[in-house]
Amino acid sequence: MDQYAIEQISLGATDILPQGALAETLERARVEARPLRIKLGMDPTAPDLHLGHAVLLQKARQFQDLGHQLLFVIGDFTARIGDPTGKSVTRPPLSTEDVQRNAQTYREQIFKILDPERTQVVFNSQWLDPLRPADLIHLAAQYTVARMLERDDFSKRYQGGQPIAIHEFLYPLLQGYDSVALAADVELGGTDQRFNLLVGRELQKSWGQPQQLVLTMPILEGLDGVQKMSKSLGNYIALQDPPQEIFGKLMSISDTLMWRYYELLSHRSPEEQRKLRSQAEQAHLNPRDAKLDLAEELVARFHGFAQARQCRQDFLARFQRGERPENLPLQRLTLPAPLTVAKVLVELGWVRSLSEGMRKVREGAVRIDDARIEDPAVGLEAGREQFWQFGKKHFARVLLQENLEAPS
Repeated sequence: MDQYAIEQISLGATDILPQGALAETLERARVEARPLRIKLGMDPTAPDLHLGHAVLLQKARQFQDLGHQLLFVIGDFTARIGDPTGKSVTRPPLSTEDVQRNAQTYREQIFKILDPERTQVVFNSQWLDPLRPADLIHLAAQYTVARMLERDDFSKRYQGGQPIAIHEFLYPLLQGYDSVALAADVELGGTDQRFNLLVGRELQKSWGQPQQLVLTMPILEGLDGVQKMSKSLGNYIALQDPPQEIFGKLMSISDTLMWRYYELLSHRSPEEQRKLRSQAEQAHLNPRDAKLDLAEELVARFHGFAQARQCRQDFLARFQRGERPENLPLQRLTLPAPLTVAKVLVELGWVRSLSEGMRKVREGAVRIDDARIEDPAVGLEAGREQFWQFGKKHFARVLLQENLEAPS
């Protein structure tokens, strides 16, 4: 048994299903003297891959570094259906032209992380386009409506009287059929893809194939620290973003969110990360310095060490001159009424409690649109973008929304 491989593959994973099957899968590959066929699929629904995608791409690279082959599936067929995962309404399909344009950018971006020598890029239209109506009926016969409604998003929509189009039931079946067409040994996906990945196992069983191992990775929160990273929400960092922009966006995240990014994106060992966090919590390390290291590491990964070092030097030069950072992402915060400065400070991760936040306001540590705020009870306006500064280290562009239903 290769204990090192098991530890590397398990690192950071949420689920490896079925439990205990990883060692068996690796041993089968060793006995058969062949690399595992690792499947990772992404629908080209937008032109940019972002750090949320990088979490999965990095796990795929770990498999490659252990000698296995990656099958990167560009879902040009399934993108035209639209993945219903996490959607409360039917997702509109994309045009063929949009899909093809986005797919081309994916091919250019994935090799910022993946090893080209161990990557086979395939398009699922290759085997899904030729399916005849009889083939689709046979595929649909493998799953019942009751089992489809076990999926959380389908269940919620059904119970809430929200429409579910028939083609949405086909999506997990088609994604699962990709595993049959590729004879995948392992499939990677986010935790929101767990149901679809397990469908792949069931379909492989129906087709008389060995069932793939399912490995899910956590979903990366966006720059707001609340919702998952998404281009549609504007809380993302694209792999193709200029180095200065990546660096600036990473420096804008809260100190709390920084550790989540370390956990899912950094190549530092868990031991190193725990040590850094402990030093920061004991005030032996300025969290800004840990954030600088993280930003430099990630910029170096996508743009090279020289660019990363220059970004760090430029950022520190601006910081020391007291200049306002450029390219700060907009953070949309929805807070219970009434809106207060202390609530915003807590949500941004700049203070640990409301009482600490009110104390910092009285000390004059907070500026909104360059005006010093010293009254903790000052009224805040929802729906208008504001520039927030906390001390000399923290800056944010904020758009507040009031959640009138939530308790205050």
